[in-house]
Amino acid sequence: MLPQLISSSLGWVRDQASAKAEDALISILSAGPIPQHVAFILDGNRRYARSKGMQVKQGHTDGFYTLRRMLEICIKLNVRCVSAYAFSIENFKRSPEEVTALMDLAEDKLLELCQQGDILDRYGIRLVVVGNRDMLPERVLAAAEKAESLTKNNNRAVFNLCMPYTSRDEITTAVHKVIQSRLDGADDTDITKDDIEAHLMTSIAGSPPLDILVRSSGVKRLSDYMLWQVRHIVSSISDAVFIATMQCSEDTQLQFSSTYWPEFGLLDFMPIILDYQRKVWSKTSQ
Repeated sequence: MLPQLISSSLGWVRDQASAKAEDALISILSAGPIPQHVAFILDGNRRYARSKGMQVKQGHTDGFYTLRRMLEICIKLNVRCVSAYAFSIENFKRSPEEVTALMDLAEDKLLELCQQGDILDRYGIRLVVVGNRDMLPERVLAAAEKAESLTKNNNRAVFNLCMPYTSRDEITTAVHKVIQSRLDGADDTDITKDDIEAHLMTSIAGSPPLDILVRSSGVKRLSDYMLWQVRHIVSSISDAVFIATMQCSEDTQLQFSSTYWPEFGLLDFMPIILDYQRKVWSKTSQ
């Protein structure tokens, strides 16, 4: 009994020390310029699970807790908008067992996130589910709508949970809406880039321009995520071309971390924020 009590006490002390150290680092980072919109591609859950000898479902569960932790870190840094690529439309092509497990996890965690006293309530975060909702099972859609309803009056920050989502679907939907508005009798018959941008799901959600896009696990491609929001025109829609071109963009900072998403944390995020601050300071000093 005594060894267990000592072990538990030491664990509590370590957790408290770690939390204080994390808060100190966040305070230091907050002294510099902070991005208004940060997006994450949550990659590496399955490889993480295999590397640990876990079931894939556990890897996705651990990935959710990392998402919660990173959302809290971003809010403490005063980031106004956080977007997360939680489930691609292409993920429906995975095995039925994995898709069902992911939908079960989504339903459970959507309801958990919006509970009174949980992270969205505690920090005043409004949840927006961004994507093709018609593809969600009814139970998951009901959980998403409940979470959105319970957080609709929160105004400190916005959390875009992108599921099921692809940029192609978002852009196509926006174009269809613009065309429909013209058919319904809009005065201006021309369709501009601004028209399309105004009808994007993220624009409707009130998201500011994207400052940083982070992908974990070492894979260097965008996987059809927020290709419009990076605000950089290219002549091809292939991910390889986007990668090669957008690294030169002055608008959106692309960052690729080798860490699997479930293991991603403040120490991985800190160099990304410092790099962003360095670039902002460099611009202002010119």
